Amino acid sequence: MDQANAIQAYADDHTSPEPALLSRLVRETHLQTLMPRMLSGHFQGRLLSMISHMVRPQRVLELGTFTGYSALCMAEGLADGGELHTVEQNPELRSRVERYVTEAGFSGRIHLHIGDAEQLLPTLTETWDLVFIDADKIRNRVYYDLVLPQVRPGGFILIDNVLWSGKVLPSHAIKPADKDAQAVRDFNDFVQQDERVENVFLPLRDGLFLVRKR
Repeated sequence: MDQANAIQAYADDHTSPEPALLSRLVRETHLQTLMPRMLSGHFQGRLLSMISHMVRPQRVLELGTFTGYSALCMAEGLADGGELHTVEQNPELRSRVERYVTEAGFSGRIHLHIGDAEQLLPTLTETWDLVFIDADKIRNRVYYDLVLPQVRPGGFILIDNVLWSGKVLPSHAIKPADKDAQAVRDFNDFVQQDERVENVFLPLRDGLFLVRKR
């Protein structure tokens, strides 16, 4: 095991364990979906839960539900009466997500919206305390521009996969056909220059941007 993997294993071993329900969801996701690596997983999931507990949000927005793992993690920190809205494009995931939401006791507090996030966002007229963007990477900038005006001053946006397997680094020559890598690199540079926010780039897993609206 190389040092980077050893450090990650050590971090995992010194992070609170995931709830049994989430462990079951992880196993089911790996057995029954084609791209289980899209799952947030134990380490990032506990971070999302911790951030949510720190913010104690009334309204959370997630773009990119997948099988519901990250939504369930963030819902753990909701304030009394708080709600989470999560948007997923794939209708085939609905039944699994709703089943786990019910089992976790979040029925009526986690709201699943099936459809294209770019079209659905203007219909969600909430003020967000916490937003997690984990959807189509080419449209990160589109989602960010739509969401930021809806985030309260002092609210937070998290954007996943901003390392894109290290392809965003200046030392990496992005091939013309790799539109996702170029879009992520351009988005990262945009956020760094955006005077409306403060940001911290966290090199966790595939990179996580932590952004606070001024």
